[in-house]
Amino acid sequence: MMQEKEWIDEQLGRLIIKVNPRARHIILRTRTEGICITVPPGVSKREILSVVEKYRVRLEGDKKKVERKRIDLSYKIDTPFFKLSLVSGTHPKFLAHSRLGVLQIVCPLSADFDDEQLQTWLYKVIEEALRRNAKSVLPLRLQELSDKFGLPFEQVRINSSKGRWGSCSAKKHINLSYYLLLLPSHLVDYVLLHELSHTKEMNHGERFWALLNKLTDGKALALREELRKYRTEI
Repeated sequence: MMQEKEWIDEQLGRLIIKVNPRARHIILRTRTEGICITVPPGVSKREILSVVEKYRVRLEGDKKKVERKRIDLSYKIDTPFFKLSLVSGTHPKFLAHSRLGVLQIVCPLSADFDDEQLQTWLYKVIEEALRRNAKSVLPLRLQELSDKFGLPFEQVRINSSKGRWGSCSAKKHINLSYYLLLLPSHLVDYVLLHELSHTKEMNHGERFWALLNKLTDGKALALREELRKYRTEI
């Protein structure tokens, strides 16, 4: 079972350590919440810090690129499946107006967007809205594609994964990140078809890519490259 702990580095901030029995070596990933470090069991703190030190310059550069964007009245999300806006209002408290695919946050005139606690709260509100919308949108679209191409699955779950857009187990259980709602619709379909392809081909061998290529009209590799421009975060 994966275990997790956290250290603080003076320059890099949070170092989030995840012990994974399936890991074969130390993997570093820079996220908005910190440096995520996946390690095999038995790796010492000294070994981990040695790797961090080796890649410190690169990690500092990556950290600047992914620093969490400040949410204020100019912050917007505008994708086919989710639209967010913040507006100023006269009410002394924050209000939220939501319907499927749309969230508007009404902010009091006194709102201090430099306050870290407020920023954390706003991120949580937006992420929860993404989760609710994803549960309404993604399973239906997955079922449509499953029926269309004859690729049945057993169940689907929506999660908050920031490490991958989706996954499929040998039991045909599909997991989808709610951050998929931040993608263009054709890339959402690409990820869903990717996971459905795993219901027949569990690895990423030639047969898998041949199937996915067939499902995407020969665009599988081009879509994979396009997807790499996006991140699983707001």
